[in-house]
Formats: sequence, structure tokens, C-alpha cells
Amino acid sequence: MDALTAPERAEVDRANESGLRPVVFVHGLWLLSSSWDRWRGRFEAAGYTTIAPGWPDDPESIEEAKRDPEVFAHKMIAQVTDHYLDAINDLEITPAIVGHSFGGLIAQRLAGEGVSAATVAIDSAPFRGVLPLPASALKSASPVLLNPANAGRAVSLTFEQFSYGWANALDTDEARALYDTYHVAASGVPLFQAATANLNPFTEARVDTKNPERGPLLIIAGDNDNTVPLAISNAIYKQQKKNPGLTEIVEVPNRGHSLTIDHGWEEVADLAIDFVQKHD
Repeated sequence: MDALTAPERAEVDRANESGLRPVVFVHGLWLLSSSWDRWRGRFEAAGYTTIAPGWPDDPESIEEAKRDPEVFAHKMIAQVTDHYLDAINDLEITPAIVGHSFGGLIAQRLAGEGVSAATVAIDSAPFRGVLPLPASALKSASPVLLNPANAGRAVSLTFEQFSYGWANALDTDEARALYDTYHVAASGVPLFQAATANLNPFTEARVDTKNPERGPLLIIAGDNDNTVPLAISNAIYKQQKKNPGLTEIVEVPNRGHSLTIDHGWEEVADLAIDFVQKHD
């Protein structure tokens, strides 16, 4: 049985037919793959083809996601990574990979498998070996982590929780518009996997940072991100810069965790495009 959905299969086929370098977009928690639609258009205008698979069982629309939020439950890091590997293995040209938040962690896992031509990790979730635990990151994750039962549930954020963790650099009107447009429930278990990664030698929240086939990596960090503060992004950079491949980090001023979907998304997308073009 094909591991990809029919729309995902169609995207892979379209990418292969184009003959262009594909860019694979990986979303994180509390978003759907449609959150990348504007980025896909911008990358395609720059000469790439794109695919944006969902996580396993993701609904096709925000409306479906709101009707059946429990469909998001139980999705774990390795399962999601394997789903993207299934798509990448069917591409005829090695792709670039762009991921945000837990998608940034998964993008780095994929790069560690040697399947990426160039990787961009934006406000990436931490992995084993990344030690800082800033207070704002703990507060942002607390809607999930304060209740151990959430490891088996899908969890939605209230608007107030979204405003703190995602939209703290935005005014209230924009924060509300993003919440209404993009926010969906998310699997609770990946947050528990990341939170316990340094205590569990068998954790799925790990990245092979030593693989010489990892390829070039850009870490983009919003310097006002409550969910992934700079201390986490800098610690990821210190882990990754030991790799023989090129590793760079760019801080984006006055931006929070919403930087891929808010009014300034084009600035961040262009940083990613410039990096991928440089290493194409």
C-alpha cells in the first residue's frame, strides 16, 4: 500500500515531471502543510518545484481538522520522519528541505540521513544533546507538558496560549487572525519526547549531526521567540557546526515563533531561498 496520500503522491509525481530541484516543506505542531502555501509559490517563482506532505493522518483542511481534532493524537517523531522519507525516496532529484519548529527537527533528522541537498531549520525544536531549557520555552510547552495524559492526546492551544508562544511579537489583531486561520490541534507526544530527550538514550528526538553526507544547513532563529528562544537555536548550531558540512545561523530581529506565517514571512522565505540557491 502506498504510504502517501493521493494528494501527496500527485505532488511527488508533479515534482518528478518538472525536472527541477524539489524543495520539501515540513510543518510542525499546531499547523497543517497548507501553512506553507505562500512559501511554495515563492520558491516556485525562484525556479524550484515543491512538495509539502502532511504528517500521517493530517486532515486536508482547517475545517476538517477542527471537526475531528483527535486525528492528530499519537503521532511520534520517528513515524513522522519516516513519512517524509517515503516521499523523498520517491523523488528523482535530491531535494532541499525546509522545516519549522518540530518540522525543523524533522528536517535535521532527514539531513542526518543524507537525503538533503541543503536544509533550512527555522526555530527548530531541540533534540538530544541540546541542553538549554529557558523559562519561556517551558511556559510555551506547559499546556501539553503539565498533564502527562496529554502524551496520548491531541492538544489545542487557547488564543492566550498561542499569543504567548507564537504571536508575542505581533499585535492582537494579527495574532487573532493567525490563530483563526492556521491553528489546529497537535499531537502531544512529540513535546514529551523532546522534553525527555537528554534523559532517554533511546529517544526518537535525536539527530545524526556527524554524518558527512548531511549537506549544508542553515538555522534561522527569531530573536523574540518564546517557544524556541535563541539559547536553544544557538545550542543546536553548536551541535551541528561540528559536522564537516557548512553550518550557518541567522538571527531575525523582532520575530517570534510565527515568523513563517505572519506579516514578515517573505523576509524569512528569502533567507531560505538565498541559502538553497547558493548551494544548489
